[in-house]
Amino acid sequence: MAIEGRSDARTGRKIRLGMVGGGEGAFIGAVHRIASRIDDQYELVAGALSSTPEKARRSGEALGLAADRVYDDYESMAKAEAKRPDGIEAVAIVTPNDVHAAPTYAFLKAGIHVICDKPLTVSLAEAKKMQAAVEKSGRIFALTHNYTGYPLVRRMREMIRGGDLGEIRLVQVEYPQDWLTGPTETTGNKQAEWRVDPKRSGAGGALGDIGTHAFNLADYVTGLDVAELAADLTSFGPGRRLDDNVQVMLRYVNGARGALWASQVAPGNENGLRIRVYGTKGGLHWVQANPNEMLWSPFEKSTRIVTRGGPDSGEAAARVTRVPPGHPEGYLEGFANVYSEVALAIKAARAGKKPPKGVHFPTIEDGVKGLAFIEAAVKSSRANGKWVRP
Repeated sequence: MAIEGRSDARTGRKIRLGMVGGGEGAFIGAVHRIASRIDDQYELVAGALSSTPEKARRSGEALGLAADRVYDDYESMAKAEAKRPDGIEAVAIVTPNDVHAAPTYAFLKAGIHVICDKPLTVSLAEAKKMQAAVEKSGRIFALTHNYTGYPLVRRMREMIRGGDLGEIRLVQVEYPQDWLTGPTETTGNKQAEWRVDPKRSGAGGALGDIGTHAFNLADYVTGLDVAELAADLTSFGPGRRLDDNVQVMLRYVNGARGALWASQVAPGNENGLRIRVYGTKGGLHWVQANPNEMLWSPFEKSTRIVTRGGPDSGEAAARVTRVPPGHPEGYLEGFANVYSEVALAIKAARAGKKPPKGVHFPTIEDGVKGLAFIEAAVKSSRANGKWVRP
């Protein structure tokens, strides 16, 4: 998978990273940059950081990029970087949802690996086109569902896949926030403006923004396929064109039942992601606000607290844990774990090898699943909660 003419046989060398979007005033771009640096695996060397050339240049200068590697648009960036002997090996796409697909095509065509923010794009049809492009390219494509990077989330997955919970019966996942309780999009908040715009966000508001995170988390830890779902999407904000509250019932192929709630109009909730999974042998409960602890409840035994880095945290969590127990790790470190897993895959690809055992991260397939979930939920809600197959 090495890229002829531009790759480096030294697998330990930092990965040359570019970025599309994420200029001044952007939240998620800064998160991606921090995450890429935490384990010293990447070096940001190029960017098309804004759709406005002046802003792109200011942003590049502020980040210390060389002037000739600050581009006005992603098309010229992909072409120019592909020709350089020191060109980027991977690009992070951190734009609104409607500007995920076109840069992905451009950089895959240029032979460059892609790390893309979620959700994958604005429609299932486009997601499938992107999947075909990734498969044709042979490049690595990663989707930054960052909660899959938390050590104890990986421990949950390990325990469930290992049969510790027995047959899974119930899955409860929720992600409430409160930041759109008022008319935030009318106050100059750019993050809110594009998230409530169907042209930029796609068919889902809270559904696409945080509902996909909740869906992906349940999918990641349980490995269960959804047979059908029934959804109720609501827009409580006056004049708001996209949903700001989502309630979904889930029926899984194995017979398990689930419920997903995502809301951005629930006062008192800053970022209340949590998941509970129950099987015939026990249950697990994890809360993102306290990510270094997980509750494990074996059936007919006392509930235990499993701590990150503690004696029951397992192998899957240990390999993405940096510091000893009692030193908290959270959002940025979870994000960094996704970046570092991708880095291991890219460095293995330099030498034409497979990634080390245990390395995994969200891929194009997860992105397609997310769009299938969005479209099924929208279809169900429009049909008054009719059961729909995703």
